[in-house]
Amino acid sequence: MVIGYETEDPLFESGFKWISIKLAAVITFIFVLQLIYPPLTDMFSEIPSRIFFEPWRIITHIFLHSTTNITHIFYNMFGLVLFGAILEKIVGWRRFLTIFFIAGIVASIGSIVVSFLQGTQNIPSIGASGAIFGVIGALAVLRPRMIVYVLYFPMPMIAAAFFWALIDIIGLFNPFDYINNSAHLFGMFFGIVFALAIRQRFGEPFFVKKRSADIHIKEEEFEDWEERWMGRKKKKRE
Repeated sequence: MVIGYETEDPLFESGFKWISIKLAAVITFIFVLQLIYPPLTDMFSEIPSRIFFEPWRIITHIFLHSTTNITHIFYNMFGLVLFGAILEKIVGWRRFLTIFFIAGIVASIGSIVVSFLQGTQNIPSIGASGAIFGVIGALAVLRPRMIVYVLYFPMPMIAAAFFWALIDIIGLFNPFDYINNSAHLFGMFFGIVFALAIRQRFGEPFFVKKRSADIHIKEEEFEDWEERWMGRKKKKRE
């Protein structure tokens, strides 16, 4: 559940195209195809050792998910629809697609480099998590004070993003963790960088300061305070 993502810019409201839901529908359809024809997963997954000869895998792996673990696609699609719709409403559908796909590509390239360093270049990787983390990173910059419920606890978006990034950083050093943590981190990094570039136009302040102009005290209330605490008598009014 998310609170406080509304935008007052009618341009982007009128141009809202529900791209995140359409992407989720396409990914879900491909998931059904994976169930019907299992070799499809191996044909289009990200396998670092094959990437130089089959570069399309950098993109196609985003649309694939584990057929043995239904929670993989469930949580990814939930995050895509929720955070994707919010980001699209803020920056427009074109920028949202740019963030989603480039974050996915950056996540793929970054995780490939890490896999060669770790000697795991023959292990396949699938999923839209890197692209979705790009969306999360962008929201953490553009809507840092937006409230997100993480494990039933409300926290600002920027804190939630930090929490998820910390989990992935810890996961990098866990030999029994089979999540592509580096992809998440690289995707989020791109989302943050992209959002910083457009923050002046689409972002909100990290902190809100109360302006003196926003503080209104009636004269009668001020005189009552003076009489009570300062011992001064009220002024006579005609």
